[in-house]
Amino acid sequence: MKHAVRLPFNTSRRHPKQRGNTLWLSVPTLALALYLTILPIPPWPLDYRPPWVVLTLLFWCFATPERIGVLVGFCVGLLLDVLTGTLLGQHALGLSVTAFLAVVLRARIRIFPLWQQMFYVWLILLVERLLMLWVVGATGQPMPPLSYWLPSLIGAGLWPLMSWLLKPFERRLRVA
Repeated sequence: MKHAVRLPFNTSRRHPKQRGNTLWLSVPTLALALYLTILPIPPWPLDYRPPWVVLTLLFWCFATPERIGVLVGFCVGLLLDVLTGTLLGQHALGLSVTAFLAVVLRARIRIFPLWQQMFYVWLILLVERLLMLWVVGATGQPMPPLSYWLPSLIGAGLWPLMSWLLKPFERRLRVA
C-alpha cells in the first residue's frame, strides 16, 4: 500500500486564473466600500454610518483567507487613511488586526448560521473600534461620545445583508 506524501504548499488543481478571479471580484467590492465610507452625507447620520470597509474585508477574509488577509487589510487601511485624512496608519492598524482575527477565526465562525455569526462579527468590529479609540487617545485627540460605538452594532446588524449580497461572488469562485 502506497502512502501519500503531503507537500507543505497548496497543490490544488484550481484553474490558473483563480487568483486573478479573486482580485477581479474583491477589488471592486472593496472600492465600493471605500466609496461608501467617504461618500458625503449630512452631519446627523455620521454616527450611524456602518463600517463598510471592515465588513467587506471580513467577508473576503472569511471567503478567501489564502488570498485576502493581513497584507490586503493593511494596504486598504492605508488607502482609507489617505482618503479620510486621518493619521497615517490608524485604519491600517485596525484593518490588519481585523483581517488577522478573521483569518485565524474563520473556521470557527463560518460553521455558525448568519444570525450567530453576527455576534462574532460584532466582537471583531469592537476590537477594531477599540484600536481606533486607542490611537485617538494616544494622539491626544478628545474622546468621542458614546455614539462612537454605534457603527459596530450597526455593522453587526448588517452582516447578514452583506453576506447575502456578496455570497454570489463567493459561489462564483467556487470557494467553500
